[in-house]
Amino acid sequence: MSYDDSGVRCTMLRAGTSRGLYFEAEHLPADPAQRDDLLLRLMGTPDPRQIDGLGGGTTLTSKVAVVSRSADPDVDVDYLFLQLGVDEATVSDRQNCGNILAGVGPFAVERGLVPAADDETTVRIRMVNSGSIAVATFPTPGGRVEYRGEVAIAGVPGTAAPVVLAFTDTEGSSTGALLPTGHVRDTVEGIEVTCVDNGMPVVLALAEAFGLTGYESHEELAADTGLLERVDTFRRKAAQLMGMGDVATASVPKTVLLAPPRDGGQVCTRSFIPVQPHSSIGVLGAVSVVTGMRLPGAVGHELTRSWPTDTSQVDVEHPTGHLLVDVVVDASGTPPRAERSAVVRTARKLFDGTAFPRA
Repeated sequence: MSYDDSGVRCTMLRAGTSRGLYFEAEHLPADPAQRDDLLLRLMGTPDPRQIDGLGGGTTLTSKVAVVSRSADPDVDVDYLFLQLGVDEATVSDRQNCGNILAGVGPFAVERGLVPAADDETTVRIRMVNSGSIAVATFPTPGGRVEYRGEVAIAGVPGTAAPVVLAFTDTEGSSTGALLPTGHVRDTVEGIEVTCVDNGMPVVLALAEAFGLTGYESHEELAADTGLLERVDTFRRKAAQLMGMGDVATASVPKTVLLAPPRDGGQVCTRSFIPVQPHSSIGVLGAVSVVTGMRLPGAVGHELTRSWPTDTSQVDVEHPTGHLLVDVVVDASGTPPRAERSAVVRTARKLFDGTAFPRA
């Protein structure tokens, strides 16, 4: 089959604070190498502008969801996330993406993979990258996906309908353990860290340990080439401790720097994906951050002393606003366990049609 001539059916959705191309698995080549080549040509990679493709010149807009009906009777659809490079021809399946996940349920209903209920629909999603399960619930009045609504999320203009994402079995998504090093606290490059994986492997450190306030803008961080080089070396060495091997070309683990809140939240964050600063923070990255901070002895745990005790919700500040996550951790056992995590996102369908790859 010549995709160059016929193109491939594709839906683009803004999901959370990311944008991605969504495909049914049966519409893509079965061979992973051929699939990746097609996706790179569709996205316009490699090219820092992605001018000859559908990418937006950033990692946040160079994402792909591959969705199919699941053979598991306890799951509705399987979702494979692929992170494409921008100026380098890379395709990675080593991580989940909680933002792109927000569009999987609506996409599955739009394509008839899951029947819609009359009021709201719940879709059980297996995140193929990690084998963990997410449950997405979103409005479908009259059996149609409703994207319009009153929920605002930081980093996205306007409002949209809520997509509630609840996660199960996300511990050790990429590493096999909530605490991949076996310790609550380690030292990397002379810096105290906590390495945690509850849906996304992250390395937590205090911003002050890098000589930062933690309140720097995205632009300030992006312009500090010395800092970015240090972050890259730092995360590679942390990955070795986490049993992840050589991550030179991988998008994980993420580095997240912590500081006391200053805008009414519970913690201020600056994250890197994996070296460039994030304009916000990833959904599962935020879940892992809060999970780690809830563990006694962890980096940043001291900031939780002022957190409210009557709710498990935590307001995470990031460069462009706030992200509210709900995380419950049982730290009484060895090892500790993540009991529950959830977040509210939104999504909007941008187009559905035929996409043609660059020759």
